[in-house]
Amino acid sequence: MSVRLDDLDRKILIQLQEDGGQSLDEIAKKVGSSKTPVWNRIRKMREAGVIRGQTFLLDPEALGFEACFFVLIRTSEHDADWQGRFLQALRDRPEVQEAHRLAGDIDYVLKVRVPNARAYDAFYQALISEVKVHNVTALLSMEEIKSTTALPL
Repeated sequence: MSVRLDDLDRKILIQLQEDGGQSLDEIAKKVGSSKTPVWNRIRKMREAGVIRGQTFLLDPEALGFEACFFVLIRTSEHDADWQGRFLQALRDRPEVQEAHRLAGDIDYVLKVRVPNARAYDAFYQALISEVKVHNVTALLSMEEIKSTTALPL
């Protein structure tokens, strides 16, 4: 269910996506409003669930996480018990930055950030020791061409 947003709300969201650390004064100036209405709109969008949280983006390579793998998983298991154990295993592993259940030949795709191939292998071995999977294909990203968390408002 989508929430009704006007142009000012969208402008505020664009500024927050661009740099969530901006002051209310900076945002208000950039969107052509004053501080109090901007704060009230941000508060309302938080309450409505449009804004889920606030975080900072870290540079993975600067922190030693130089390898990004996309892991394609096929499973022959689809019962609730297996799915619960699989989802918990993913939640327990901080290396998994994203996990998606897919339609088509592949059941799941994961984005996994690790320091190197050896660390990926440790992740892989731990995962398959906890849950049975039919097939796992790991694709090493050679270059990140585009990465954004911003929605096209």
